[in-house]
Amino acid sequence: MKTHLMGVLAALPLLVAAPARACEEHAAPSAAPSKGEHGAHSAHGTAAPTQKPAAAPASKNGMHTVELTVTPKGFEPANVKVKAGQPVRLVVTRKTDKTCATEIVVADLGINQPLPLDTPVTVEFTPSESGTLRYACAMDHISGLVTIQ
Repeated sequence: MKTHLMGVLAALPLLVAAPARACEEHAAPSAAPSKGEHGAHSAHGTAAPTQKPAAAPASKNGMHTVELTVTPKGFEPANVKVKAGQPVRLVVTRKTDKTCATEIVVADLGINQPLPLDTPVTVEFTPSESGTLRYACAMDHISGLVTIQ
């Protein structure tokens, strides 16, 4: 009994220290992601992507339309520019099953939309002031930014 209990106690720190992983990209915590993979993120995607914002999206009838794609690298592009006061339409298409980005969450706007495979999903909003707006997967591992000018 004592030997069995010591074996359980010896394994306990490993069980507590190992976080649960739900997607393949995060299964190897010792491997550093390649540049651009999931943006630049630390544990649980808290850091913002480091790439420069993509050029302002095309405007049609006053609506800025931004095409986003979910790939094994994350949201692409991971940083886009829009103008304050003008409506924005994000059209997000998930192109891979090898991702935890099966939803897009814009917490500041209360948006949480499922992203079915190969199906464009539209998210619309009108930013009122300049700044940044973060979007992410539901697990908050993969993220991107909308830079509002």
